[in-house]
Amino acid sequence: MSNNDLFNLQGKVALVTGASRGIGESIARTLAGQGAHVIVSSRKIDGCEAVASSIREAGGSAEAYACHIGDMEQIEAVWTHIEQNHGKIDILVNNAAANPYFGPVEDTDLAAFNKTVDVNIRGYFFMCARGAQLMKKNGGGAIVNVASVNGVNPGHFQGIYSITKAAVISMTKSFAMELGQQNIRVNALLPGLTDTKFASALTTNDAIRKQAMAHIPMKRVADPDEMAGTVLYLVSQASSYTTGACINADGGYLTV
Repeated sequence: MSNNDLFNLQGKVALVTGASRGIGESIARTLAGQGAHVIVSSRKIDGCEAVASSIREAGGSAEAYACHIGDMEQIEAVWTHIEQNHGKIDILVNNAAANPYFGPVEDTDLAAFNKTVDVNIRGYFFMCARGAQLMKKNGGGAIVNVASVNGVNPGHFQGIYSITKAAVISMTKSFAMELGQQNIRVNALLPGLTDTKFASALTTNDAIRKQAMAHIPMKRVADPDEMAGTVLYLVSQASSYTTGACINADGGYLTV
């Protein structure tokens, strides 16, 4: 394979969750730009269709499919749809996440706990499991789980979210270990502070933002597009011998 083909995704089918905005949207657009057919998924179909339509208008291939990964029936439905309509999945990017609670960890209520765990742990786990089952039928594939730097260094007042993202890192390594011989690579992206609606409670709070900048060597917040290149590497032939890796895209935050 020539160097020009390392990032070529022609003929690949990719599912990106949480893809109606933010990091997921950037990932979906990037994969489509390299030739993949992208299934744009999130909880609400309207947001998915807006992204999928704009990808098609730009000459790419995409479809919209609503799936809330906190709902086991919807997880089963999306995989049934993919198998029936495409017969395979080459790329899975688990990006959808929940972070409903910001406050002292000891005050986390059961509803916030359950929502965060159901999406960030149970949802990721069964998305990986069902994706791997379909990949095995077709000779392999690549999975990327979007974790967080908070999975390594817990975020202040982000206790349960940080705990679930630590679980995603462990989950990634477990799936990578067991699926390596099936030609299924499983890796994780650990974004730092990124300018998204999801992180707006942090990026729009001057005190929190100033505190964060003190721990980020690059002294700025990331743009969502700056996450997509790492994911492209992890799902392409450029990373053909990379599995179980957890790659930081954090402006140097975890080095401080």
